[in-house]
Amino acid sequence: MATHYDALLLVSFGGPEGPDDVLPFMENVTRGRNIPRERLEEVSQHYFRFEGRSPINDQNRALKAALEALLAEEGPELPVYLGNRNWHPLLPDTLRQMRDDGIERALCFITSAYSSYSGCRQYREDLAAARDEVGEGAPELDKIRVYYNHPGFVDPQVDLVAEALEELPEEVRASARIVFTTHSIPLTMSRHCDYEAQHYETCRLVMEHLPGREWDLVYNSRSGPPHIPWLEPDVNDHLEALAEAEVPGAVVVPVGFISDHMEVIYDLDVEAVETAERVGLPMARAGTVGADPRFVTMIRELLLERLEGAPARALGTRGPNHDACPVDCCFTPGQEPREVVASAQAAERP
Repeated sequence: MATHYDALLLVSFGGPEGPDDVLPFMENVTRGRNIPRERLEEVSQHYFRFEGRSPINDQNRALKAALEALLAEEGPELPVYLGNRNWHPLLPDTLRQMRDDGIERALCFITSAYSSYSGCRQYREDLAAARDEVGEGAPELDKIRVYYNHPGFVDPQVDLVAEALEELPEEVRASARIVFTTHSIPLTMSRHCDYEAQHYETCRLVMEHLPGREWDLVYNSRSGPPHIPWLEPDVNDHLEALAEAEVPGAVVVPVGFISDHMEVIYDLDVEAVETAERVGLPMARAGTVGADPRFVTMIRELLLERLEGAPARALGTRGPNHDACPVDCCFTPGQEPREVVASAQAAERP
């Protein structure tokens, strides 16, 4: 694989910046999936509750600024770009800017810590599609490995859980349950990737620092037709079950999310909070890593792995994830595999 790069591309999901952006953003997210207009309008209300603005954009800009500052201070001296799958700055526009700036090859950091079709392979496909759209002169793109068990991701989670515990009433802290949650995905997707196993490993690594406490991994943000099975239990159902079992309190930890986007601030801060209040369960919500200095330093370390062959750090026994994704990595049956026509994927062949 290449060891020379002249830029870092921060790749994320994107989100609306105001009310006029919401429906066009939702149409981008669901393009080609035949989602009824009524469903888009229903989900759009989640954004309108927050003035049509997702916090993911500001958090990504903060992460970009922190990365730029760290790289300027400690190297390597690489410009940092931001491109989104679903809202501005969109990937093709960012790649055009990179091309015009003379960028020939870039490493891509994806704001998804785990392997799955939607969290890894789909980003690779979108990078390939963006290069195709830009055409001649589009920079070559290589994706950085997933980092669910890197200490720069795990260690901040430990502190975030501890801080959330302090928000609970003192009388329930000692016996409060730690409830890790992540975005649910269809079982057909889960069966062909390490999504669940990687999440359980992250949770286990965090809980090594909180011995003796009980914990669970649950899911939020399920969507799609009800007859299609997705990963369960849902966080709201689980909070109800904890209350029935007379668990004194819970800390909900969005371990599957890098920043506080809509699946956190609505599904957890609104819906899960309402559930906890309804069943009388004291609940606190842990933060996300965002631009924590240890997380930013982790990204630099991942860069140095590729640029200088620096040791790949990982906690636990699973070791660092592979750098070179096989062509069928995280492939979901029922989808026609795309031809690997762009170097974004070709460079990732073993």
